[in-house]
Amino acid sequence: MSLVLVRDEGPVRWLTLNRPEKRNAINGSLVEALKLALEDAKDSSARCVAITGAGTAFSAGADLAALQSMRTASWEENLTDSLALADLFERISNHPLPVIAAVNGHAVAGGAGLAIACDFAVGVDDAKLGFSEVKVGFVPAVVMNFLLRAVGENVARALCITGRLEPMADARRLGLVQMVVARDALETAVQSIGDEIASASPEAIARTKALFLKLRPLPLTEGLRAAAEENAEARGTDECKEGIAAFLEKRKPRWTP
Repeated sequence: MSLVLVRDEGPVRWLTLNRPEKRNAINGSLVEALKLALEDAKDSSARCVAITGAGTAFSAGADLAALQSMRTASWEENLTDSLALADLFERISNHPLPVIAAVNGHAVAGGAGLAIACDFAVGVDDAKLGFSEVKVGFVPAVVMNFLLRAVGENVARALCITGRLEPMADARRLGLVQMVVARDALETAVQSIGDEIASASPEAIARTKALFLKLRPLPLTEGLRAAAEENAEARGTDECKEGIAAFLEKRKPRWTP
C-alpha cells in the first residue's frame, strides 16, 4: 500500500498521507515517501501541490512505534530521525511550486508542523491544530523554526508551552491557517486556489518563493539590495515581458509550458 497517494486535478498535484488507520501519524517511511512525491511533483505539469490526509485526520504527529523507539534509541539514531523530519519540512518550504496544506482534520504536533511548513493552509472548521509535544515530555523543536516565522515569538511560546490544540477558527486568527471552510468544501477551496496560481507566471512564482527564503536572514539594507537585484533580473525574463504585453493588449498571458 502506498503511503502517499498521488493524483492530479487540474493544476493541483494532490499528495494524500495514506495511513488512515493510524490517523496519518508520521514515521520514517511516510517521511521518505512524501519526500519522493514532492520531488516527482517538480517534473510534473502541476502548478501547485496540496498535501492532505486520508480519512478524518490530517496527521496525528509521531506514531506510537516512533514514540516507543525514542526511549531506547541512541542520541545518534534520534538525531538522524529528527534531521529526516527537518529535511522534509525544508523541502516543502523550498519547493519551487506553491505547497498548500489541505487540513482535513486534526493536525497535531509534527502534523501541525507539516501544515505550517507549507506556503499556506486551508483547514476544515471542525478540526483542531496544535503543538502538544510538551504533553509527552517532548519539545516541538523542528516545527518551532516554522512556527516562529508564521506567528511570531509571543504566540509561538504560548502554543508550545501550553501544548493546547486550537480550534480552526482560532488557528486562523493566530495566523496558523489562512482559510477555514466546511469539510465538504475543502477540495473545492484548494482547487480554486490552484486555478488562481495557474493564472500567474510559473517562473515569477518560483522566483518569489526563492526570494522569501533569501531575505529571511538578511538585515534590512542587505535585503533591500537583494530584492532590487532580483527585481531587475525578473524584469528581463520572457515571462515578465509576456505578462506586460498581455496586460497592455488586454488579453490573457501565454505562459511558457
